[in-house]
Amino acid sequence: MADLVFTQYGEPSEQDGRRVLVHSFSGFMDAGSAAQLAVSHLLETCESTLIGEFDSDCLIDYRARRPRMVYNVDHFASVDIPTVTLHELVDERGTSFLLLSGPEPDYRWQEFTGAVQDLIEMFSVGLTVGMIGIPWPTPHTRPVGVSFHATKPELLSGHTSNLGEIEIPGHVAALLELRLGEEGKDAMGLAVQVPHYLVQFDYPRAAIALLRALSGSAGLVLPTDELETAASAADAEIARQTQDAEDFEPLLNALEEQYDAGVSGDTAAAEEGGGTPLPDADQIGAQVERFLTEMDSHRPDSNS
Repeated sequence: MADLVFTQYGEPSEQDGRRVLVHSFSGFMDAGSAAQLAVSHLLETCESTLIGEFDSDCLIDYRARRPRMVYNVDHFASVDIPTVTLHELVDERGTSFLLLSGPEPDYRWQEFTGAVQDLIEMFSVGLTVGMIGIPWPTPHTRPVGVSFHATKPELLSGHTSNLGEIEIPGHVAALLELRLGEEGKDAMGLAVQVPHYLVQFDYPRAAIALLRALSGSAGLVLPTDELETAASAADAEIARQTQDAEDFEPLLNALEEQYDAGVSGDTAAAEEGGGTPLPDADQIGAQVERFLTEMDSHRPDSNS
């Protein structure tokens, strides 16, 4: 393993067939907190065993990502050090899988991805899947979409992309997928498409879409009932707030026309009645690239 401290507490259970490793790292981008909500939901609802964790001192800039501390009356009572952990979870059918989650490392990306590759070999992982939420020009009144990418075309199962070639800020999840692809390993990423006007809010509906896409891609049966309750409450609040915003209706109508035209394959339909033309692949890519670039350039130097 690369020269990073990984403390192992146990071994994964015996596995028939290929083992799946799911990963998600906070700190780069997660529109609607979609991946973070999905990870928290899995850890809360699935049978879980801690397999190991990385030494945060090797990876995390504490001044940029200051740990939460509790002060009680006249003394410091506790500290929450952000940690990248590896858990074994069990889905509703009794199939075990691994979940690697925590803060995106600030340092030693090459060594970290190398260490994860070592873990993949050590635990006989056959498929690695990353999750993330991205902003998208789509309305909240339509089904949530998910973009798929992978190291091999056969992993995409007929999913097609509307994006061309774009340049985006690097992140550890993408670097890991790239390195696994260079080794000929099976790896893929799921990027849930969050309405761009909701990226700063928790959007459980996007987390549900991620988990369903993960279930279909990895052959897992994952729970979503508790998230459905949260999603219904969020949907109602979004509907209330958008109805109160008079200037939001034209934007929503245009996005709905774009979505419906794209589903029907009629790119001219969105232009009728004064609607906004359906964005093509280059326009969508430019919007996503601009958002990522702006987010990267405006990232604060420190987080509380």
